[in-house]
Amino acid sequence: MGSVYLSHTRGNQPVALKMIRREYAGDGEFRRRFQHEVRAAQQVRGYHLVPVVDHDSDGEQPWLATAYVPGLPLDEALRTYGPLPLPAALQLVGCVARALESVHAAGVIHRDLKPGNILLAADGPWVIDFGIARAAEATQLTRSGGFIGTPQFMSPEHGTGADLTPAADLFSLGLIAAVTATGNHPYGSGSALTVATQIANTAQRPPDLSGYPDDLRPLLESTLAADPAARPTPRELADLCERASCRPPRAFDGWLPAPLAAAVGERERRMRLLLAGEGEQPPPGPDQEGPRRTATYVPTQVPGHDQGAPSGDAAVHAAPTQAASAAPATPPPPAYTPSAPATTPTPPSRGRRTPLAIGLVVALAVVAGTAWAMSGDDEKSDAHADAKPSASAPPAAGPSKKAKEEAKQEAKPAKRDYETVFADRPLTIGAPANSLETVDFDAPRVSPQDDIPGHDTELSYMAQWMNFKKATAKSRGTTPQECRQAVDTAPLPAELTRADLMDKNILQKDDVLCTVTSKGNLAMLKITEVSPTGKPFDPPGYSGLLTLWKQPS
Repeated sequence: MGSVYLSHTRGNQPVALKMIRREYAGDGEFRRRFQHEVRAAQQVRGYHLVPVVDHDSDGEQPWLATAYVPGLPLDEALRTYGPLPLPAALQLVGCVARALESVHAAGVIHRDLKPGNILLAADGPWVIDFGIARAAEATQLTRSGGFIGTPQFMSPEHGTGADLTPAADLFSLGLIAAVTATGNHPYGSGSALTVATQIANTAQRPPDLSGYPDDLRPLLESTLAADPAARPTPRELADLCERASCRPPRAFDGWLPAPLAAAVGERERRMRLLLAGEGEQPPPGPDQEGPRRTATYVPTQVPGHDQGAPSGDAAVHAAPTQAASAAPATPPPPAYTPSAPATTPTPPSRGRRTPLAIGLVVALAVVAGTAWAMSGDDEKSDAHADAKPSASAPPAAGPSKKAKEEAKQEAKPAKRDYETVFADRPLTIGAPANSLETVDFDAPRVSPQDDIPGHDTELSYMAQWMNFKKATAKSRGTTPQECRQAVDTAPLPAELTRADLMDKNILQKDDVLCTVTSKGNLAMLKITEVSPTGKPFDPPGYSGLLTLWKQPS
């Protein structure tokens, strides 16, 4: 459906930015479906699922952004390192089944589950691209009886054009299980069309599973049933895998073979180097010809917030998503292995804009200064305004020097102190499971629909990070002077990640947060309650009392 770039937010948190193919972008029905399906995908929350964090269906070239997982796609891992040990393969299938349970609970069908859409990371497998393939089926490219998907990992009903149910994903996962554990596809290693035809005829000619390990065969027999109703539910399949692997589902210490674990660790290291701007240039991967590039992601819904190697089709497990109707090929995308620091590319010709150009921005640093009023010039003006005495007139007895100084002090306006706008007003920033929340401390107002203008926003919060638009600090005291001093001398990072909020507990009950608002006021939020969601990947909500002061002029 498009090209994927490693990108990052203004706070240097990595995201995967997918630019949709131009032939889809020109189809109005695709845009409508794309928006609908991505919004549905944003409602899907669960472990082992890479969340969709933003998208744009109205721009010249539609795109979506997800959290970035520094792992290896399963197809790449199988091609380079071979099949996984059976316990690891069973653990992977069990985790993906749990992910499908969350996908299906939200009323979404993945529709294109394949090894290329499963990432292997140090903390387990992660599923990407759930549900969005359906949008492409609305295009002119496929309306004449075509379909979108990967033939070698389709269910029989998908291949024949029948209505799909969540059970279609279970069939695909059964095929993935066979390939992951043994490297052998149950329907052979022929061309995509040959394999797809055999899958479509599975009711008449079921696959021969006799050569698969005894611990794997029951899983394959149940998931590869021709009748969708005979296939297990995701929960049943996950339980089966846990019993067969003899491993807790979330025990990932040493879950990958050492060479594969080292490759994952190397990818994490390179990503950190890239984000740190250290500019290491890695060697090209097996499917690359040159250095890879990065972009800077700009969320469309956060005004003012700047924010894998393509799989080959030489092997069955690396087969790409295909449309039945031929479509112009998209140039190989710059992939996500870190390279030298990103630089602005040469501007494209007027007739063609590159997808990367959409993602490149320049971050502007805003420097706040303090103006000091000097009284010396005023004194000189007053002196020149005095009339010179006549030469014949006797010198007048003027006021004494002390009297002049007292008069001058009285003439100066009194220095204004901090003025309270409101005090201890309750404010709750909810846990943003499926949306972006924005906060305007001046109003005060919290919007879970992200409809506060960017120039009025001091804080934005979503599943992956909390972003401070203005310098924000923890204050040791609650006076406005202490609050302002903390902002000036010890600001927090501009962005707190989910790990910062959930694992490191950077924000806790009784913390005092201070910031200067977009309107120049001083805001202080005393956190009175932290509300965990109980879900492993959803950060907590925060309640507190907000005080706002006008600052001295």
